[in-house]
Amino acid sequence: MSMYDVVREWTPRVADAPLRAFMDAATPGDVARVLRKERLFPHDLLTLLSPAAATQLEAMARRARELTVRHFGRTIQLFTPLYLSNHCTNQCRYCGFNARNHIPRQRLTDEEIVAEGRAIAATGLRHLLLLTGDARHVSGPEYIAHAARLLAPLFPSLSVEVYSLADEEYALLVDAGIDGMTMFQETYNETLYPDLHPAGPKRDYHFRLDAPERAARAGMRSVGLGALLGLDDWRRDAFFTALHGEWLQRHYPYVDVSFSVPRLRPHAGAFQPAHAVSDRDLVQVILAYRIFMPSAGITVSTRERADLRDNLIPLGVTRMSAGVSTAVGGHAGRAQDGHAVRTQDGHAVRKDVEGQGDADGATPQFVISDPRSADEMAVAIAARGYQPVYKDWESVLDGGYGCGIACAARRTPSGERTDELAGQPAGASAPPPRPAAC
Repeated sequence: MSMYDVVREWTPRVADAPLRAFMDAATPGDVARVLRKERLFPHDLLTLLSPAAATQLEAMARRARELTVRHFGRTIQLFTPLYLSNHCTNQCRYCGFNARNHIPRQRLTDEEIVAEGRAIAATGLRHLLLLTGDARHVSGPEYIAHAARLLAPLFPSLSVEVYSLADEEYALLVDAGIDGMTMFQETYNETLYPDLHPAGPKRDYHFRLDAPERAARAGMRSVGLGALLGLDDWRRDAFFTALHGEWLQRHYPYVDVSFSVPRLRPHAGAFQPAHAVSDRDLVQVILAYRIFMPSAGITVSTRERADLRDNLIPLGVTRMSAGVSTAVGGHAGRAQDGHAVRTQDGHAVRKDVEGQGDADGATPQFVISDPRSADEMAVAIAARGYQPVYKDWESVLDGGYGCGIACAARRTPSGERTDELAGQPAGASAPPPRPAAC
């Protein structure tokens, strides 16, 4: 059964009327029973997303915290996005890169890619997420792979959040050193999807839905999923996102599955979300994801404001962005006062304090709410009793992967195990046991 088959099977069961009936029938006692279970099923997930569960957030938070510490320890991995291009042929109604928006379009040159990478690496961050708009004639898979090769000396882990690719194109990226991908389905509501994507290759719902599986088949180490909360009923989209993650974990157990929880943010354009998603709703989604899939990573981006992100740290989050700009070329030249100046077509472009640009500069995909640097995020994470992690993964000799020194036990090309520590001479003591996060 494919993921599309799963969506087709469950869609009538969580249509407006049956979903409302299930939600109305759920009780706090049902929630308590789910929290006592070790293995959860789809109806348990729906219970955790119900209004009854919204009255039990404290109990859910205790369970989520316990599961997170068991699987990940008290750590938060830091990363930042690097936007390579904002050229796009799609007309997604909710996106600032919409092809019909009259914004300056840019694609980074080799020199600009390296400059962006060096600026980011100088902050200590070692996990990088590469993004582009959907315009194959400008930023095709070969361009993305080339950018990855330029950045690989600076970053041990490179991921992408780009348009849907074919199997061989994901394999091309893997060969270039990219080990992870994130794909937001945006909404799993197949009826609503065409209205939100009136034109462009992204209009193909099925091709996008299957993209994470194609990436897993191609050898991606990690696959991230998410729905853009607010496009449809947030409970329904969160439900399908979690089912998608469970399906991937079951069929590709060697792949690290993670969830993102983006809410709609202001952007170039006039689209407004049809379904409000409150802070409490967002907390409930995060807790439900963690309890349903204890080993899944959970990412909270700078779409959310600083105080909320800080309060989410102990509730199941494992990954956060820092030092973010959602504009093309938004990192290089950032001044110490938080402003940035970048040369573009021979003249300087001044950015605002969030690195978002102005009318004459790079237009962001969306406006961020937390402009803190990597250092500031590290301080905030430590203040909550958690450890900020700048690097926890790198490729080892045989082309496999290892999460830092704890996973540095290597194998020779013939498959024989050695006890070398990464960066240490042969004969060094054996590495410590693999942590639960591996």
